[in-house]
Amino acid sequence: MGGFFGAITKQDCVLDVFFGTDYHSHLGTKRGGMAVYDRKDGFQRQIHNIENTPFRTKFDKDLAEFHGCSGIGCISDTDPQPLLVRSHLGLYAITTVGIINNADALVERYFSDHGHQFMAMSSGKVNATELVAALINQKDDLISGIRHAQDEIDGSATILILDADGILAARDKLGRLPVLIGQGENGCCVSFESFAYHKLGYHDAYELGPREIVRVTAGGWKTLSPAGEQMKICAFLWTYYGYPNSNYEGMNVEVMRYRNGEIMARDEVHRGQLPKVDYVAGVPDSGVPHAIGFANRSGKPFARPFVKYTPTWPRSFMPTSQEARNQVAKMKQIPVPELIEGKKLLFVDDSIVRGTQLRETVEFLYESGAEEVHMRSACPPVMYGCKYLNFSRSNSDMELLARRTIQELEGDEGQQHIEEYADASTERGRCMLRAICEKLGFDSLGYQSLDGLLEAIGIDRDKICTYCWTGKE
Repeated sequence: MGGFFGAITKQDCVLDVFFGTDYHSHLGTKRGGMAVYDRKDGFQRQIHNIENTPFRTKFDKDLAEFHGCSGIGCISDTDPQPLLVRSHLGLYAITTVGIINNADALVERYFSDHGHQFMAMSSGKVNATELVAALINQKDDLISGIRHAQDEIDGSATILILDADGILAARDKLGRLPVLIGQGENGCCVSFESFAYHKLGYHDAYELGPREIVRVTAGGWKTLSPAGEQMKICAFLWTYYGYPNSNYEGMNVEVMRYRNGEIMARDEVHRGQLPKVDYVAGVPDSGVPHAIGFANRSGKPFARPFVKYTPTWPRSFMPTSQEARNQVAKMKQIPVPELIEGKKLLFVDDSIVRGTQLRETVEFLYESGAEEVHMRSACPPVMYGCKYLNFSRSNSDMELLARRTIQELEGDEGQQHIEEYADASTERGRCMLRAICEKLGFDSLGYQSLDGLLEAIGIDRDKICTYCWTGKE
């Protein structure tokens, strides 16, 4: 995914940018960067690899070198950024979050003639943020350039630009990610996560609409290009990616997760399918609030049969190799034997994507003495890799547990009936659930319905992107 934070104040803003960016560390694991502007000394910028060391520790030593009243920072799950760009539009720093599916085609279309070049990364690919900047620079002003870039990109691009006049913030054209403005006594900030600026003394001031571009200064903000009518904000922000304290489109993440669990339990009780269990538990960490809601509604006691040991490995998707990630996940799971041995347990996870680590978790629970393990997913079966953001991106949809299971059950014919397989009330849907139970060792499995998930989010469902479940834009 990736996250961003920017601030512009009447006094030095370096610490605000540092802490605000650090509060987005849950959104990415590869690169972290900061760019600060001072009217006398110009731009200062630094980028660090954060794959094995947190953002905070990598940038702690840089703070003494930074100074200025405006700056932006990013946590990137893809390319090194922010970048410094010099063009006919001036000198500016830029950071982006999103996906460019047609990067090669854009390079070929616009930049294949003599006189154009890009710095290739070790993979041979072009830095996505550099490509966005190149598209922006094709126009005569930054606003027209941002519009041009977003219109040409197949995927999404949320953009922050820092120049001598302040910060330009542009939400992607369908609003798949949030962009929020906070205001304080000494200036303004722009952020992905709202809680990040609450801790820094800013209050909620404005939330950009889809496609909207605003200029943020220490004195406030001004819309330079209006919002569009259509929005498709990512539902996974509430189920998984978003931090509990954050609000998107007026809906709090933690509150949504409680309600989501309650709706799952409500519907399961209504169908008469709630198993007899000793405890309801959440797969740490993001599964826990869904499980609390489930326990509250079902009347089953909530417990934590195992906890994660996070001081040395705070994020389960590090390091980079799958084998090492699996080993780290295993090392982090610390059982509470008194809550596992001889117990029937129902676990709620935020989602089931590939199922690799979930298999390890179930094996760990049985090895620790569990009598039964029932699993519930707080969202529907993931059927399609995301083509708009970095969540559930795959080389092939067959890496996804649900799609792989369908292929194993029915071959290519099954791929013509994905919608039916996603519906647990159909024979195909029940067949898929049984097959996954056998494969991963669950005593039962259930997925939240799409209707239930949308009910829990609580905003206009036509404004929510559900592509990874339905394949429909």
